Amino acid sequence: MPLLAEYALTPDVFDATSYSSDEVGSIRLQDLKEVLLAEGIVRDLRDGGWSQLFTNGGRSWHSRGKELLKKLAQQKRLRRFQPVGGSTPASDADWCVEALATSGVLPLFGIVATPSVAAGFRTEPLVASIDRLPSAPWWASRSQSVRLPRTLAEYTRHLRPVLDCANSVMFVDAHLDPTQGRYRDVLSLLLATGGRAPRPLIEVHRVCYFDTRDKRDQRDEPGWKAMFASWVGPLQSAGVVAEVFIWDDFHDRHVISDLIGIQMGNGFDTTGDPASITTWTRLGRAERDDIQREFDPASGRHAIKHRFPIR
Repeated sequence: MPLLAEYALTPDVFDATSYSSDEVGSIRLQDLKEVLLAEGIVRDLRDGGWSQLFTNGGRSWHSRGKELLKKLAQQKRLRRFQPVGGSTPASDADWCVEALATSGVLPLFGIVATPSVAAGFRTEPLVASIDRLPSAPWWASRSQSVRLPRTLAEYTRHLRPVLDCANSVMFVDAHLDPTQGRYRDVLSLLLATGGRAPRPLIEVHRVCYFDTRDKRDQRDEPGWKAMFASWVGPLQSAGVVAEVFIWDDFHDRHVISDLIGIQMGNGFDTTGDPASITTWTRLGRAERDDIQREFDPASGRHAIKHRFPIR
């Protein structure tokens, strides 16, 4: 499973009349909120038509549901997706059909519906009722960590929601070096953020030395810029702007974004050895935010040696 998963929700999940009481609705929606705001994004079907449903007063939207929708919008966790079905859905079940159709274009992790809608999709494993989520195999498969081969294909697969949706992405690897073959695939990850408007903020962080036994083995700024020179043309062609930060020292490897933080056991280097496996772990929000502050030059927690855009 991806550490950041994409879901679709039928509108009636947010309708107060879908629940036997206000308290039951509050419990269901609070449980959903805790997952979505920590490890999920929500597909905004019909190019935003889904979220527009909640701006009218035609239905009794649950207060917890409105709160969740507000948080999803504030945290940029709503991902607009082009229409797939032939006409605008006219019912909650129609929205479920639309969600399933979009999953044929780009797979969803799961679709959350109410019992009445889910009953009509018993043969669809992606669809689960909000009151029976723990029994859905895809929901039960959620995990804080994942084991994956050290290949570009697997890195891209697990980072795809981040690369597609995050407003900022920090690539933190103490020894990231584009001139080394083992880091040749990092550029492809950066290029995967291209074509978006507005463009995401991309940062690359590494240490100032090469020899871990002799940290005096360093370069001047022109030398650092030369190291990243092979990235200039491809990034410009893709419309990607990245900034490099060279620090005095650090060790751990991370992907840090506004949507999720990931601790990477082996960093961003890849290998052709299919038996080489690494572990990625999703960080808690507090830990993610603390690491982001750690690599803010204003924090003073590390000494910055060089900083420059790739252009």
